[in-house]
Amino acid sequence: MTVITRWDPFREFSTLQDRMNRLFRDSFGEGREESLTTSHFAPPVDVYEDEHNVTLKIEVPGIDEKDIDVRIENNVLTVHGERKFEKEEKEENYRRVERQYGSFARTFSLPSTVDAEKVTADYNKGVLKIALPKKAEAKPKQIKVNVGGETVLEGKGPSKAA
Repeated sequence: MTVITRWDPFREFSTLQDRMNRLFRDSFGEGREESLTTSHFAPPVDVYEDEHNVTLKIEVPGIDEKDIDVRIENNVLTVHGERKFEKEEKEENYRRVERQYGSFARTFSLPSTVDAEKVTADYNKGVLKIALPKKAEAKPKQIKVNVGGETVLEGKGPSKAA
């Protein structure tokens, strides 16, 4: 059975308007000045992996290293921090504030291949780098392949097995 509905060209505009209203209400709602010092934000994170480590790079410029807390509990890595609003600049008549202030928390489930006892964290130029070394059994290992009585070594041709 085919159902015919009347096409309303403004239906999509209504949905778009609702979304925009929600965006502005959430971003610039009541008490915005107060929220400058109490907002929550999530700093961007890059996660990459090689054969020896899983590495996280977290952008946290303007945050003192004493205001950053890195913990591992129950195979979960948690990074807490806080960017404080400079009160001496609060007297300025701001036209626009785009930098986010307040506390943040990021959590990451660690794979079973990570050795939690050897995790290191370094903070340099606003970037927190967390190195999560892999356990020895998780690292790839090369296996020699015997072909018809000959041993094939990496980078060399076949040789006769003794």
